Amino acid sequence: MTANASGAAEIRGALVRLRRATGLPVAFGGLVEPGRPRVRISELTGTATLALSALAVTSGNGLGGKAVALARPCAVTDYSLSRQISHEYDAAVAAEGLRSVLAVPVVVRRRVRGVLYGALRTAQPLGDRALSAAVAVARDVEQALVVREEARDLLAAARPEPADGDAATGAAWEQVREAHAALRALAPRITDPALRAELLSACGLLTAAAAPAPAGGVSLAPREVDVLACVAAGATNATAAARLGLSPETVKGYLRSAMRKLGAHTRGEAVTAARRAGVLP
Repeated sequence: MTANASGAAEIRGALVRLRRATGLPVAFGGLVEPGRPRVRISELTGTATLALSALAVTSGNGLGGKAVALARPCAVTDYSLSRQISHEYDAAVAAEGLRSVLAVPVVVRRRVRGVLYGALRTAQPLGDRALSAAVAVARDVEQALVVREEARDLLAAARPEPADGDAATGAAWEQVREAHAALRALAPRITDPALRAELLSACGLLTAAAAPAPAGGVSLAPREVDVLACVAAGATNATAAARLGLSPETVKGYLRSAMRKLGAHTRGEAVTAARRAGVLP
């Protein structure tokens, strides 16, 4: 899957989550086109027409363009009558029958990468609750894009760690391991199955780059690997629980199970054994 295709898949999943979180019946959005200061609307959900499909929203123009230019969320109560925005896209918005609209930019490393919209077909204030929920969805997209890009960069640079324990290379492998833990923690929260599979595949590549699994190696459950990845990155049980959306007791249970399978008596022994078994990078 290409970067653009996977990014579009993440936008598509985010729009479903946005509608669920905000209660808004219509959501649409897209990514900034490479090398151009505009967003191409590529994903639609809850729409009745194709009026917004493939619409190119230029930075500064309309509600979404304003969100791109300011790199912050924007909302209007009645799109066609609003004096807060320009009106280059009124025809498309009116054709879909939209009135109240919010637009939230997806910002990665201080650069706007896309925009998520939510809308009503009636003119009424959307309120802070809806806007906050939409912002939270956009933050999930941002995190997914950051982790994917970091994993791609680390995979490109990954090399087996030398026996002499070169300090610079060792530090680079610590980054690989941190990225692996972040990917494992993020994957269960991704609703799009293709993107989730892509992230887990990246985890597998990171692990294989460090130490290919030996024949007949130990078999751990996915959540056991998730917990061990967090532990390997230095997380406490409480921190691992927060990252994985589990309770501390559940984390302890997975850790005990993994230690038993690995024949380990301590957390450190479990991490070392998992690396030798090719389960962790």
